[in-house]
This record gives sequence, structure tokens and C-alpha cells, in this order.
Amino acid sequence: MHERFIAGLVALLLCGLTGTALAADRQVLHKEQSLYHTIMIVSEPSRVCMQFSVRDGSRNQSCINPRHPRRMVFGYTRMMMAALLLAPEPQAVMVAGLGGGTLPTALAELVPDVRIDVVEIDQAVVEAAREFFAFEEPERMRVHIRDVRVFAKRALQQGRQYDLILLDAYSGDYIPEHLMTAEFLEEVRRLLTPDGVVAANTFATSRLYGYESATYRSVFGEFFNFKLRSSNNRVILATNGPLPTQAELHANARAWRKALAPYDVPIASYPRRLSTKLDWDLSKRALTDQYSPANLLQRGR
Repeated sequence: MHERFIAGLVALLLCGLTGTALAADRQVLHKEQSLYHTIMIVSEPSRVCMQFSVRDGSRNQSCINPRHPRRMVFGYTRMMMAALLLAPEPQAVMVAGLGGGTLPTALAELVPDVRIDVVEIDQAVVEAAREFFAFEEPERMRVHIRDVRVFAKRALQQGRQYDLILLDAYSGDYIPEHLMTAEFLEEVRRLLTPDGVVAANTFATSRLYGYESATYRSVFGEFFNFKLRSSNNRVILATNGPLPTQAELHANARAWRKALAPYDVPIASYPRRLSTKLDWDLSKRALTDQYSPANLLQRGR
């Protein structure tokens, strides 16, 4: 797979020389207006990126280094792999938000027997991931074109459960507000196995920080906050059961260190970065379906 992966993506970079020019070293390979986004695929000297339009321009949603396709380009993607410190042997995983397919592809490679449900609302994103990021769905992976919340409700009706749920519906400056409420997180919690884990990619700094933190705490109780100085993102890690101890986190980091090295994930350094400190204004209330000014607050950050 990786030989085809590298050959195809290197070819894309070469083809980019005939694409729409952005600058001397950047070329647009593809641009389309979907129902939800303006999507651009842009080639740069060392990477190919999927971009979504936002209020003040465009943001990279997913990037890949064609010569090192396993290597995770973005810090937040590497940070999301900290979920394996809490769920070291997941058998059933749900990924909300596809982008270029970095997270589900890595998990399918790392955990051979895992079953993965990817939920992506935009068919155009899936097609772009397949065409420009060599995203493939192995037998045990299925992509569902659906709103995440609708999928969650139906999954509950069908009795599905997951050891790990990754919430990555973040597009640079926006998370759909119906995916940030206590009611949605309660649905996520009910989809988890008794010791299941949820990892959410979100904002490290914004006016929403306290509200979002209060919402996760109202549903899951104590959770891990994972932040790095090098990233504008934070990853929230919560469980259906008790949080693991530092000894357990370090043991899982040792177990995963070698396997994650090709992905450029410094997993051994992550346990000490996971904090349970209440570092927000505790007067902030949880977001609910009736009280969810989430995107208003995001825009004011």
C-alpha cells in the first residue's frame, strides 16, 4: 500500500506544476464548492494539503508528506494518538471527521483487528481524501456519510459500542455547536464501553474554553487536558471509567513507543503533559441544546 501511496502522491506534486498557481512554490491541484465547504487541495514543496475556507481565508485541514506518508504533519494529529495511553488495545473505534484520513489510516495500520467507523458529513471530503491522499478503506473500516449526531443516535438504537471515539470535527475556526453540548456528549458516553475513551480535538485558547471544559466535566467528571506550547489545539481525554494512573500511562507509552515512531508521535513525552487541573473559570456553565452560544463565543476568541 505504501509504495502506491508514495508513488501516487509524488506524482501529484509533479502534476501540481501544471495546476493553478498560488505562489512560486504552491499549486492548487483541485478546488470545489461542496454543500458544506470550499475545498482546495494544494501542493507545496514537501506536502499536499486539504484546505477549507474560513472567515478570514483558508485553513489546512489535513496535510501529508508524500515521501514520508506515515509521518504525521500536524501536532494535533500526533496529540490525538495520546488516546492510546488510555485505550491501548481498542477493538472498536469511531472517528468523527475524516479530513485526509490520517487518524483512521494510522489506527487501521497500528491495530490490525480493529473495527473502525468513520463519520463524515461531506461526501466531497471523502472523494478528495481518496483521490489526493490515497485514503483506502480496508475490510474492517466503513465510512458513513452522515452528521455525527444523527449517526450517534442511530448507533445507540442499534446497540453499538466503541472502546475509543475520536472527535475531530474541527476545521480551523469552527466546531459545529450541536457537537459541543452536554446532550451530545451524553450520547457519546453511552456509545462507549464501560472503560471506553473519548478524545476530542478542540481549542487551546478561546472564550469558549471554560464553557467547553464545564460541559465535558458535567458528563464525564474528571478528564485529562492535553496541551503543548507548540500547538493552538488542545485534546480533551475522558473515560467512562476512572482515569489511568501515571504509572499506567507510562507503561502504555512504553508499549506504544516503537510502533508510533514512524508516525513521528513522541508518545513517551505525553503522560507528564496530561493534566487534570481545573484551569478555567468555574463559574462557566455547561453548553446544552437550549444554551449553546458556542460558535458566537468561538468567533470572539
